[in-house]
Amino acid sequence: MIYRRFGRTELAMPVITCGGMRYQQSWQDEGLDKVTPSNQENLEKTIHRAVEMGINHIETARGYGTSEIQLGLVLPKFSREKIILQTKIVPSENPAEFLERFDKSMKNLQLDYVDLLGIHGINTPELLKWTLMKGGALEEARKLQKSGRVRHVGFSTHADLNTITDTINTGEFDYVNLHWYYVNQQNWPAITAAGKHDMGVFIISPNDKGGKLYQPSAKLRKLCEPVTPMVFNDLFCLARPEVHTLSMGVSKPSDFDDHLEAVRLFEKVQEVLPPIEKRLNAEIEKVIGPLWPVAWTKGLPDASEMTGQVNVREIIRLWFLVKALDMVAFAKDRYNLFGEGGHWFPGIQAAEFDQEKILTSITSSTFRDRAPEILREAHDAFAAEPKKRLSQSK
Repeated sequence: MIYRRFGRTELAMPVITCGGMRYQQSWQDEGLDKVTPSNQENLEKTIHRAVEMGINHIETARGYGTSEIQLGLVLPKFSREKIILQTKIVPSENPAEFLERFDKSMKNLQLDYVDLLGIHGINTPELLKWTLMKGGALEEARKLQKSGRVRHVGFSTHADLNTITDTINTGEFDYVNLHWYYVNQQNWPAITAAGKHDMGVFIISPNDKGGKLYQPSAKLRKLCEPVTPMVFNDLFCLARPEVHTLSMGVSKPSDFDDHLEAVRLFEKVQEVLPPIEKRLNAEIEKVIGPLWPVAWTKGLPDASEMTGQVNVREIIRLWFLVKALDMVAFAKDRYNLFGEGGHWFPGIQAAEFDQEKILTSITSSTFRDRAPEILREAHDAFAAEPKKRLSQSK
């Protein structure tokens, strides 16, 4: 395993994290009586496999159903100083709720302290306000630090770039969990800002949100040879020293295999990575011109700023990826979350929209004239049954 200094926490963080949102029994907040022996056995084997491979960072959240309570049966079996444990708690207007949720997390995990406590889902300016207000989540987290129950405080986010950088630039947080990977590089300025504050940088869901890479298109597989798309994406992210760890939401022990291959190949990253990245860039640039990976977003506002809330920027990105890389399954998966994911996945589909208002909202975009046609084509190609986020699953 490779380890990197996790910003000012000074933790030696493995570059692969064992994410805790796919191996649990249920997304519902249920007791152990609802957990089957086979599921618990699989979870425990997954944790042991991780630790054996040097992946000693276990990440979960109060909102991950039975994840915490199931981890509580296995984590106390390890030497506490050898495990880096992170859980996450959502902020609310009522600070007492934050402490109640934390207390339940600790009871479930059967631990005296957590190394990393994340304010979970600072996705809007309002949620940032709730976090920072007097008596808010951050103040409660600081009290937990003073009592020794929390070592370091960070935040996780699915927000727009401005909200993420505003949160980072408060200087209040030791680390950030955010999205950034090959198919979505828009948040790089936030990673740069985190570096200026000496924060740990944790990449959320590079397998799933990074392109559903466990079910890649044939074209994507071909372009990534001689490695798999997951190995390519791992190497792409870890080639940047500003990135410290990638969260792998594994469901079974063997799910680590591709990522361990990326670790083994890392000493050859400058040999393996550039030709693959060059091929992928060329395919995307055939569709959008020399604007990939970031410049194409200019003039395409965040969904909250768009008239009618149509998430034009994200829909165009998905359309690009289908046209260039045949990533149809990924595009359909993401598109059908619009209207269902709340502030975790903002905006709506392009089933109906006022063309003139859309054009007025994106006057400076290179894709202004093409946008209405792209939106209609994307909706016709991607729309299916509405999807729920995993945390909304029964």
